[in-house]
Parts: sequence; C-alpha cells; structure tokens
Amino acid sequence: MNQTTDTIAAIATAPGTGGVGIIRVSGSDAFSIAQRLARKSRFKPRFAHFRSFYNSEQQLIDSGLLLYFPGPNSFTGEDVVEVQAHGGHVVLNMLLSEIIRLGARMARPGEFSERAFLNNKMDLVQAEAIADLIAGGSEQAVLASQRSLQGEFSAEINKLLKSLIETRVWIESAIDFPEEEIDFLADCELRRQLSMLNQSLIAVLKKTQSGVLLNQGISIAIIGAPNVGKSSLLNALTEEQTAIISDIAGTTRDVIKADIIIHGIPVKLVDTAGIRESDDPIEQQGIERARAIQASCDVILLVYDGSRVIEQLPKAKANELVVLNKIDCLHADNQTRQVDVRLSAKTGAGLDQLKQHIVAMVTGGDLAEDTFTARQRHIEQLKLTQHHVHLAEQHLSHNIGELAAEELRLAQQALNAITGEFTSDDLLGEIFSSFCIGK
Repeated sequence: MNQTTDTIAAIATAPGTGGVGIIRVSGSDAFSIAQRLARKSRFKPRFAHFRSFYNSEQQLIDSGLLLYFPGPNSFTGEDVVEVQAHGGHVVLNMLLSEIIRLGARMARPGEFSERAFLNNKMDLVQAEAIADLIAGGSEQAVLASQRSLQGEFSAEINKLLKSLIETRVWIESAIDFPEEEIDFLADCELRRQLSMLNQSLIAVLKKTQSGVLLNQGISIAIIGAPNVGKSSLLNALTEEQTAIISDIAGTTRDVIKADIIIHGIPVKLVDTAGIRESDDPIEQQGIERARAIQASCDVILLVYDGSRVIEQLPKAKANELVVLNKIDCLHADNQTRQVDVRLSAKTGAGLDQLKQHIVAMVTGGDLAEDTFTARQRHIEQLKLTQHHVHLAEQHLSHNIGELAAEELRLAQQALNAITGEFTSDDLLGEIFSSFCIGK
C-alpha cells in the first residue's frame, strides 16, 4: 500500500482528559469510514453533524460531532474527516481503534502536515511553522510562527529567488549570445544586481537568526565566587524563590535551572556552584559542573560582589557580561569600576538593564516586530546561498560567465531547499518526524 495515498488516522488533541477530544482521518477512504462509523450515508461538507458512533458489535461508543472536508479543499488536500467526541483517553482510543478496523492506519508523527506539503497546500517553511506554533514558548514566538505560517518568511525567500534567477538569466544570455556587441558580463548593472542580492541576503539572514532565537531560545549561566549573589540574581530574574539563599558560602552545590522569557526570547537560566578552591568533594563536583556549563551556555553572567573590594575584573569574552551585584551597599572602591551591568538582585535595581544587555548581545540590537520563526537549517541554507553568490561575483570579476552561472544555480538550489522545492526525502523525514502525532 502506498504510504502517501492510503488513509491515516490519529488523535489530534493533546494526551490527557478533557471536555472534547478530536480524531483526524485523511485519505481516499475517510468518507466511507465516516459513513460506517456514524451510520449515515451523506454528510454536507464543512458542516458539523451530531452523530452517534458505534463499534463492530453495534455498541454505542460515544456521541459527538462529525465534520467532512472533501479534498482538495482540506488541510491535507485529501478527503478529511474530524470526529469530535468526549475527551477521555479510553473513549478516544476506542473510537480510533474502530476507525482503524474500518480501513485506516495509524498516522506517523507529522504525517498530516507532510501530506499537506506533498499536496502543495503549504511549503516546507509553513509546515515547520505549524510545529513551531504548537511549541511556542512565548507570545512573541507564537506571533512569529503565525507570520511564517501565513507565508511571510516564504515571501522573503521567493523575492531572493526572483532576483537570483533574473541575474542568472542575464549571465546565461551573455554566454548563449556571445556575438552581441554589448559585453553583458562586464556590465555594471549585473554587478549592481549581485550587490543588491547580497544586501537582501544579509537582511533576511539577520531576521532569520532572530527567528531562530524565538524558536530555540538561549541558555544563560550565572557564574561567580561563593556569596556574590548568584542565587539571589536567579530568584530576581525568575521572580520567585527558585534557589535557596544563605550567607554560608558553598550553599549551592548542584546546578539549578529555571525557564523564563526575556523580551520574547525563551531563556534557560542556570545557577551554578560558587567557583573557589575547596576540599569538600561534593562542593568540588558542583564547581566542576559549573565550569562545564560555562563552556556550553550561550551567555555567561560573570557576577561580582560590589559590597567588597574587587582586586581585578576579567576582560569579558564575546558571550560574557560582567555584572556588579549588591550596588545597594556598594563599596567605595567599586564606584568607578568598568562593568557591563550594575544591579542589586535584592532591590531589583538594574535588572531591566541586564535584560536589555542580554537581548542586545544575542540579537545585535533588538528583535524586530515583524520577525518570523525560523530554524537552524534555514540559517545554514542562507549562508550557503551567500557563499555561492560570493563565488559568482569572483568568477564575474574574471569574466568567467559559465562558472558564475553555475554558482548561481547552486545558490538557487540552496534557497529552494528552505521552502522544499528541492529537498531530500531524508530531510523531510527528519523534519516531520519531530511533529506531534495527529498534526
């Protein structure tokens, strides 16, 4: 049986008990399955029909709504039936078992969205946006996912493709018609087009990187000596008593994690053991973990106690912020210390500035309101496109039109991989297998 044309079914609502549960069925047999399940021969498309649902022994399983969406005017582009019943785990599984007995099979994770993509109901970016919308960790992430789902990201890619194809046609025309008096390959207009294409790529790449931040989030490690206020800073950022606070050095011995949102970006905060020399084997394990986390997190907050004399501050690396804590009881010697952020975890002073610094560090400024959700693979394909366009420019500078045209063909292929015009089956399997079952 063809795995892309047979009839599939799955529970579309989240696991657990609820007032309503939905089972989705898609494929050529969806309508006939609905007829037998609900004992009704005709259903008006896109209308809710209240029906009773029976098993093979003519026992009533449940009563609820049945909706029929004939293809191609459906989510998947195929005939689709949705059964809305009471949301109990057992009753939904009884209904699903009966639907499978009537001719459907269990859908793979993401198979409904995969069929929508294969039937040209959406491109690959939009299909991915569905999963991102479901998993959205902040309001901004949800809105960004909707922008991608509505086609805004795809429109940006299609603009790049249009410009790239026009430039490629220009070059190939010069190759195919060498007898023309005008030297097209030396034409300044051609170089201007490539330059504009590069600028557009840079702009789209920047928005895409912001979209990845909204989608995947960042990790932040709070690092410092014992009793500099790391746990207090964690509590201040989470706005709750996440970590135990004590004047006794070495209280935090294990890693403490918390999830927050900073200006729309999902953040995993990690509070670590105070770094110092210690003979305590348990504390030493915590210190070793702290050093390992420092090497793996996206942003490092190097926290210092502003109430004490600080002998020397480090030169921060690109992903590090030097934070002077306890400014509510600041030592006189630290008044002129050059640090990235001054704050008091106790009073909350300076916390907004810290958040602004973090966002500026990871975005290069701030998140644009029209940011769309994106994934790491999109960034990789855009960078690959940039690489091929750069090589095309180099070949043109040496008047080698054939190689320039080939590089632009490869650039076009890289962009097409984003929307799914040119995508391997292996990549499709990897993308859709991460979706929910029933989506």
